Amino acid sequence: MNENDIGTLVIETAITIHRELGPGLLETVYEVILARELTNLGFEVKRQIPVPIVYKGISFDEGFRADIIVNQKVLIELKSVERISPAHKKQVQTYFKLTRLKLGYLLNFGQDVLKSGITRCVNRLEE
Repeated sequence: MNENDIGTLVIETAITIHRELGPGLLETVYEVILARELTNLGFEVKRQIPVPIVYKGISFDEGFRADIIVNQKVLIELKSVERISPAHKKQVQTYFKLTRLKLGYLLNFGQDVLKSGITRCVNRLEE
């Protein structure tokens, strides 16, 4: 499966979860359930993956943690906030720079309708 195929199933799964649970729960609740559902679909799902920072040739694992990475191809950053800020989008762009992944989603489960809380982020992804 390519990135776009994975992304389609991630979004469908996230929308199903949001419709059932509604908005406003903690990010970790959505994270654990989304990871479980994607695993049940046969994906390799990793949670809270360290994204190291390399400075002067030295790697530091203390940099960031990606919420979910699916099949080592698609990054998912989860939020449960009233509104996505530019800082949240910059966070995903920083993860792209550090991981070299090409597709990611910023999913805000705090929205009344998840569709309005989906931000698709690309990094040199061939469509």
